[in-house]
Amino acid sequence: MKILIADDHRLVIEAVKAKLSELGAGIEFVLALSVDELLAGATDDLDLALIDLNMPGADGQAHIDEIRRRHPAVPVIVLSGYEDPSIMRSALERGVLGFIPKAYSPDVMLSAVRLVLAGGVYVPPMMLTALPPGIVAGVSPSSAAAGEPFARGGGNSGGTQTLEHLRSVLTERQVEVLQLLSQGKPNKLIGRSLGISEGTVKIHLAAIFRALNVRNRTEAVVAAQALTEAQQA
Repeated sequence: MKILIADDHRLVIEAVKAKLSELGAGIEFVLALSVDELLAGATDDLDLALIDLNMPGADGQAHIDEIRRRHPAVPVIVLSGYEDPSIMRSALERGVLGFIPKAYSPDVMLSAVRLVLAGGVYVPPMMLTALPPGIVAGVSPSSAAAGEPFARGGGNSGGTQTLEHLRSVLTERQVEVLQLLSQGKPNKLIGRSLGISEGTVKIHLAAIFRALNVRNRTEAVVAAQALTEAQQA
């Protein structure tokens, strides 16, 4: 396995490297302390890239965009000191597969990395408690933080939108599509897994987006994870 770690603090890099070594023996690490070193060290054969947002040469999230453009098949996780949900959302909408705040414990980071390596998407819990209107309509940060069931707003139903209710809104096939979507699978692989065409997958996704009152795949994944949190609370 080959993993790139890009951060402007050597101590952070060494700590992340030491924790990720628990993934298995023989891991090759590529280290970068600046955007220039990041762009020079990134290659298509990387199994994972963990990249800081605030490092020498960074211009917002332009370096994330550049890595995604040059190496679209490489899974990218943002490892950042920022804990602003809007910044997290911006990163996820760029196609990164996870956002790990540096305040999180090393064990949480390792679990998030394992999830991404397994094909999933890691969304920080703090993002789920700060969902803006339009992700799951009617959800307030206070109710989410308290673990209360998510209310389906913006319409006439006003019912509780737990996973159980979601299954009454979506067909069994659409629930299966949503589960595979939450694992980060593209439409082609979703179709292959379920034995349906890519066009049929798109039809199911359109229905899922309407049911969750979301606009895109990232928001659907966030909403699905939020509903799971609510069901387990």
